[in-house]
Amino acid sequence: MPLHLVGETLDKSRSHYLAETGKLVQLMRGIYVDAGDDIDQVVLSHAVRIARYLYPKAYLSAASAVLLGPTSDGRLYLTGQRVQRTRIRGLEIVQNKAPEKPSTASAVVADSMGEFPVVVSAFRQRLLEAFRLRSEHAASIDAGMRQAIAERLVQEYGDPKAAADAVWTLARENEWYREGEGAEKFLLRRAPATVVRNEAAFELTVAWHGIALGELAHDGFEWRWTAAKDAPVLPPLIRQTTPGRLPPFIVSLLPEGWLESVLKDPDDRALLRTGKRYMSNITIAEKKADLAQLPGDMLAARLEAFASNGVFTGTYAGPGRGGIDHDFEHRLAQLFESAETPRLSGVQIKAPMNLSLEGVLKPATGLPFTHILKPAGTSGFEALPLVEWIGLALAGGVGLEVPANALVLMPDGMHPALIVERFDIRTSTQDESMLAMEDMCSVLDLAPKDKYTGTIERVARALRPLSTDAESDLRTLLKRAVLAWLIADGDMHLKNLAVLKTAQPGQQAFASVRLAPVYDTLTTSVFPRLAHDHMALKLNGKDQRLRRADFVAVATLAGLRAGDAHETLDEILQVFAKALEGLQFPSACLTQPNAEAAVAKVLGICRERLGGFDPVRDKPRRSGRGRIARTA
Repeated sequence: MPLHLVGETLDKSRSHYLAETGKLVQLMRGIYVDAGDDIDQVVLSHAVRIARYLYPKAYLSAASAVLLGPTSDGRLYLTGQRVQRTRIRGLEIVQNKAPEKPSTASAVVADSMGEFPVVVSAFRQRLLEAFRLRSEHAASIDAGMRQAIAERLVQEYGDPKAAADAVWTLARENEWYREGEGAEKFLLRRAPATVVRNEAAFELTVAWHGIALGELAHDGFEWRWTAAKDAPVLPPLIRQTTPGRLPPFIVSLLPEGWLESVLKDPDDRALLRTGKRYMSNITIAEKKADLAQLPGDMLAARLEAFASNGVFTGTYAGPGRGGIDHDFEHRLAQLFESAETPRLSGVQIKAPMNLSLEGVLKPATGLPFTHILKPAGTSGFEALPLVEWIGLALAGGVGLEVPANALVLMPDGMHPALIVERFDIRTSTQDESMLAMEDMCSVLDLAPKDKYTGTIERVARALRPLSTDAESDLRTLLKRAVLAWLIADGDMHLKNLAVLKTAQPGQQAFASVRLAPVYDTLTTSVFPRLAHDHMALKLNGKDQRLRRADFVAVATLAGLRAGDAHETLDEILQVFAKALEGLQFPSACLTQPNAEAAVAKVLGICRERLGGFDPVRDKPRRSGRGRIARTA
């Protein structure tokens, strides 16, 4: 039996035993699948049964009431007691709130476990659902479905007028007056007149690794995403969760902060029309022919071949400062005047770069985008690249996966920059993997401005049903949270946590969905006005004064055993101490003013945090003082 439901096909004790012995994989509380099965296929083929188990009082509505199952892009539409969405691997259950007096009917659904009854929207309600304003459920009902529902109602009631009267009766009972008007006009409609196109409207083709996924259109009022009907078989990467708004995945790619101000584009319409290349191997253009001319992002040279003792040894051929201090930022901004320069998200100043086989590091305008350059800031943030380098070094030291990185000695007496190798692109011409990184704002369907509003618990709850190795990823998330606390990283928000998705051509599901390697991690409290910075995401209801018990509580809530959580904590605390004392700092990067002071401050904060976090029991521990070790 491919699907196991606690209370229906097995009891709770046996489910825990089988999961611990590796025979079952837990997707959500009470839902398990056989470890050797194609989990994505099991979830999709049993989507309605899973939804009935999770939400027994909800009923199938909108497109799912017609299909009696999920749509082709893996969405199952329900109507119930609340508004919420649940993602389980390739399935997304989208639920809206039921009207006061719904009109429902009974249907029968069958899967490999047999037949079972379900409740669905009746035809009158389905037509009203199709005319709800700014409703994802309404958007799921395409023109063909809408026409079929209308024809069925006309057959039932004898003529369009009688059908409209019947629909209006239900609309008035639920105060769905606008929906009633829309349904009536549709039932009584005549042949449409010639439509005059708004000249402000436009369409953009969105491609992933050069393969067109669909059209992103703006009619002058709102956005509309339409998946390509003739696209090759691929897992759904882009979903429009709120009709009229940009899909969250597209929003996650857009520039923020410094780059947004540099581009001087007033809204998303202009941002998307003036750029073509983005992270996660996404290209967007008004003309499909333009997409074929854009270079694919693939690593030609690895950074490790041009780095020694943490310093880049290749040739930097990017912008410099020139004669005036602020000229570097101006020169960097000039790169983005070209639509061929990739756009990056994130608030920090950064630039897309290309590392050639000869070790030349230059802007990625018109070239494969392989590395990200993070230059020093100003007004007290000059040591930011050095501090981030320490954060990545400590992350790697505790066993977390980190991208290759190095400090770059910049020209014109500038402070060192940090270069980071991309981990979301192909590594050779033989590699056919389709890669994309989706940050937690996109996963949770939150706007970038809400990136500080989540919690570690919420991330864990979203990660378990999505990850193809949930137990490992949840332990990694626990380590990541502990690291953020130990180094006083107050910027581990929802856009700095992500999943890395990998698919193979011709497959409908992602072969791998894993927590992405660590990026953008640093001790924020060493910078001006951030001395009392708190954790960006709350953990066990707290964002400061965290103790062992807080991390254990979150781990057990995420489904990890308390014993495993304690072992993970003991492990990371022990290796963190070794990594901290074993740090070797490049001498050439400590010559700038206040560089040594910044490093000493980081080390002091880390030792203080470590000293207050006992690896065995929650008691303070004394630690010795150390010096900054140097390398040549």
